[in-house]
Amino acid sequence: MALMITTDCTSCDACPSVCPNEAITPGSPYVIDPMKCTECVGAHDEPQCRLVCPADCIPQNPDFVETPEQLQAKYETLHG
Repeated sequence: MALMITTDCTSCDACPSVCPNEAITPGSPYVIDPMKCTECVGAHDEPQCRLVCPADCIPQNPDFVETPEQLQAKYETLHG
């Protein structure tokens, strides 16, 4: 499942630099591209954006349900 950023985002700029897939772009709120988000599967044990987010505003995106295997395949496609 891809992640998303809610309107509680404070635009602190902590998350884009930790995303291994460059899926996060500035905005109000910031935006996570669900086609690039792998929840850090393939790169880290847990989503790095969630670790650095002081506003705790990054839930799972219910519109993009994916298994760990699908997230791994997406990561491999992005970094092939």
